[in-house]
Amino acid sequence: MPHKAGKIYVIDDDAASRESVTLAVRPLGLEVPAFDSVEAFLSTYDGQRPACIVADMRMLGTSGTELLQDLTQRGLTIPVIVLTAHADTPSIVMAMKNGAFTTLDKPCNNEELWNAVRAALQDDIKRSEEDNRRQEARQRLAQLTSGERGVLQRVLAGEGNKAIAYCLDIGLRTVEARRKALSRKLKFESIAELFTLVLLAEPELLPPDSKE
Repeated sequence: MPHKAGKIYVIDDDAASRESVTLAVRPLGLEVPAFDSVEAFLSTYDGQRPACIVADMRMLGTSGTELLQDLTQRGLTIPVIVLTAHADTPSIVMAMKNGAFTTLDKPCNNEELWNAVRAALQDDIKRSEEDNRRQEARQRLAQLTSGERGVLQRVLAGEGNKAIAYCLDIGLRTVEARRKALSRKLKFESIAELFTLVLLAEPELLPPDSKE
């Protein structure tokens, strides 16, 4: 597992708890930056991957749950392990709904924490690969003209060239030219591959029944 360049970010406003978690994960041999607030973490986060966050659920200022919401708004997919000394079902459910990788009771034993961190780092490797594929797909779609995007949507809906020409009120040769441009710019070899690319980058372009 390629974790040598990874990081474990520890966020806890309690100094003793922060130090305890930091010391607990250091035997994994990774860099362990520690922060006393979510704001301090976000001001220095450099996007290095693989990585994970170990954060306390209840903190002064931004809480662990609010951190999850903030990461989502920023488009950051780093996995978060939430620690809580006051575990209750509603809080845990809320954390998981907001994208927590897992939740652990605080204090937790080292082996339990190590296993969670290893799993989170492995998950981030997969997330990073998917993010790279998504970015590449978006870059391909960004090359399309508005006319080509119109044809793309009709192709995704399963329409033939004549139907596309009729619906868009353009010539058949124009449709053919735009379909060739789609193939050249998007670099797909089958409709299935095209669906996968669009689903990854801009799922709103797909017909509603194809997303189910």
